[in-house]
Amino acid sequence: MKKFKFLKFSKTKKLRYSHYYSKEKIYLVFLHGFMSDLEGKKPQTFLKFARKNKLGFLGLEYSGHGKSSGVFTKGNISIWTNDTKRIIKKIVNKKNFILIGSSMGSWIAINQFKYFKSQIKGFVGIGSAPEFLTRLMWNKFPKKTKRELLKTGNILIKNGGYEYPISLQLIKDGRKNKVLHRKINSKIDVTMIHGQKDEVVPVSFSRLVLKIFSKAKKKVIIIKNGDHSLSNQKPLKKIIKELHAIIKNIT
Repeated sequence: MKKFKFLKFSKTKKLRYSHYYSKEKIYLVFLHGFMSDLEGKKPQTFLKFARKNKLGFLGLEYSGHGKSSGVFTKGNISIWTNDTKRIIKKIVNKKNFILIGSSMGSWIAINQFKYFKSQIKGFVGIGSAPEFLTRLMWNKFPKKTKRELLKTGNILIKNGGYEYPISLQLIKDGRKNKVLHRKINSKIDVTMIHGQKDEVVPVSFSRLVLKIFSKAKKKVIIIKNGDHSLSNQKPLKKIIKELHAIIKNIT
């Protein structure tokens, strides 16, 4: 099995993905965070877990991320949500799956309930960051930063040791993708896992996600001394344990 493949949608658009095929069993679908990719420990850990347990696995890189085509600053939540929907339809098809969303990936994951509600059998969020473009960026930007963004259309910001190129169209599109007021009635397991020492996204965001799900079996797990990424061995073991429990409840 090749580690990565590409799915071509047009002459100029192709998305890189990682896939482990399962004919009968449920799939794990991993959605990475803002400016991230499939090279990290989390997607590799979940792929390994899927292979060991003979589950299906799909991880994908949105437009402008990793080795997928596209310019990052031209992407937005709507485009990345659509990328995800299209590749799930193509690779996972009609099979059931569990969503694993990391940071922004949880926002993209919540948007997938519009398209795959009956197929989604569980949802795990890792340092979930829905609506971060408004709540953690625009609303907290100094007036000078806002003026620069409105004038030039692009800025470079630093947050939690990371640098992000932010476009005005990305901020505007984020406002069109509000999810925290939504209600999802799926009777599934929804587990939010968040680092106690997350310097990028407050723990409160994971609790806000849980409020969306009115009929789910819900819980939030705070990883003591955990950072935003939760890519170290201890938190990954905890996440795998939670995945085991969700899969057991489904089967």
